[in-house]
Amino acid sequence: MIFNNNTAEKTAELLLQINAIKLNSKNPFTWASGWKSPIYCDNRIILSFPAVRNYIREEFAKNIEKKFGKPDVIAGVATGAIGIGILVAEYLGLPFVYVRPEAKKHGRQNKIEGFLQKGQSVVVVEDLISTGGSSLLAVEALRSEGAIIKGMAAIFTYGFDVSVNRFKEENIELFTLSDYENLLKCAVEKKYINQNEMSTLQEWRKDPSTWNVEV
Repeated sequence: MIFNNNTAEKTAELLLQINAIKLNSKNPFTWASGWKSPIYCDNRIILSFPAVRNYIREEFAKNIEKKFGKPDVIAGVATGAIGIGILVAEYLGLPFVYVRPEAKKHGRQNKIEGFLQKGQSVVVVEDLISTGGSSLLAVEALRSEGAIIKGMAAIFTYGFDVSVNRFKEENIELFTLSDYENLLKCAVEKKYINQNEMSTLQEWRKDPSTWNVEV
């Protein structure tokens, strides 16, 4: 669920402007999962654009407080959300931790980096929600250390049914700055794509795991 329409529209426009979201229906991208996709989202690029970075930071901070209340700690999911998570924590004057995809093989073998006390409330910050698997593994790791998860905030979501269902099953409230619907609307209005490309992107969204797969 998006925080609000104005933020969703503005965020989509900014992501397209800085080429954080790339659209190419003729030469699809291949995701790590093996899915073929006419869209690729790399929100790490945001950190290289101060004006966009500041906007994202402030919208996150404002809306996190509004939807979840101020938590004790902000947690970022490695590696994509470490940078923006730190910015949000700094803006709110809160401690920050980040969650590794797996524990280190050496030293203290940490999966959570930073200081986290049992019973502290946490809002998790993500850069992108696709299937939701890695995001919810981070939630599981935090809960295993005694954290109370107030919710998750992400920059962008594709809104796949699989992710929506997973978040419901884990009883995690998710809000995002923007989503796929607002992205497509903005992309057409600003002429990043034409109507034919729009149709392709809508078709892909219906069943991304089998789209463009040769039988």
